[in-house]
Amino acid sequence: MQQRSVTGWLGVLAVTGLLVLTAYVVVLPQLLYPPLSHTELRNLPTPKERIELQQAQGALQNNARTPLLQGLGSLLLVVGAIATWQQVKISREGQITERFTHAIDQLGNEERVVRVGGIRALERIAKNSPADRATIAYVLGAFVRTKAPWPVGAPKGPQHPTPTVDEQLPWLQHRAADVQTAMWVLGSRPAAPEPIWLYLSRVDLRSAQLVDMRLTDTQLQYANLACARMRAVHMDRSDLRHADLRQADLQDAQLLGADLRGTYLQGANLQGANLQGANLQSARLEGADLSSAIEDASTIWPAGFDADRRRAAGVFTKPHKRQGMGRVDDDA
Repeated sequence: MQQRSVTGWLGVLAVTGLLVLTAYVVVLPQLLYPPLSHTELRNLPTPKERIELQQAQGALQNNARTPLLQGLGSLLLVVGAIATWQQVKISREGQITERFTHAIDQLGNEERVVRVGGIRALERIAKNSPADRATIAYVLGAFVRTKAPWPVGAPKGPQHPTPTVDEQLPWLQHRAADVQTAMWVLGSRPAAPEPIWLYLSRVDLRSAQLVDMRLTDTQLQYANLACARMRAVHMDRSDLRHADLRQADLQDAQLLGADLRGTYLQGANLQGANLQGANLQSARLEGADLSSAIEDASTIWPAGFDADRRRAAGVFTKPHKRQGMGRVDDDA
């Protein structure tokens, strides 16, 4: 909207300048070198002198017009360039809108391969059009919630967590390639100036492949991520309350400030996971591998998971040092 406003003002200024300069071309030379009056011409002794003086006066006016005409030509070029740029911009926006509409139609297709194509088309649009990234993230989030629901709490909804973990369940990419593709696109989307919250609560992402994905600021309450491969996943500030992460591979995961209250982490691999500022109150950690996991003074652990128990589990406490009047992390 701001770009359109600037373009509009540039167009108005260019047209105004064009009119003013055109008036100057006609009027200003006559003001600088006004035509000789009849009285002045009658005072000249011969017709030849009168003609020569009129010609000289016209030459002065023409010389004054030359720079004005050059400026007029330059302004015409500027106006033409602005009009061309605006037309190209409108055409490009129209193409993006058409591509976006076509991709949305593909998401509703009955053929899974067509839906995957639509997801990849949205990925391409997001890379080319930063203004559409938030919208595309919301659309793909809604697609995942629709195609892979885990309706905890709904009538006839699933038991959460399930009594056992289904270790024989195929990888998500084999049983729901469109959902897995949507998660890959969401997890590898370009960074945005402002955080974009992803709403993926109550979704079934069991055995999903989310290695090295960027899923910061994501809501995943009551989601089922059992047996998911999530090595080096970035989930800073994400809301994972009561999510099922049993036997998930979270090695080297970044969980800074994540909300893990009541999360089911039995048997999960949390080796080297960064848990600074994370809230694990009431989380279930039976059988979880916490060797080299990183905590700091702001990490909240379940009741009974005291310093001795964390030390025995191999948890590494991030040291602090004082600088001036405050206390900051020592990244050395």
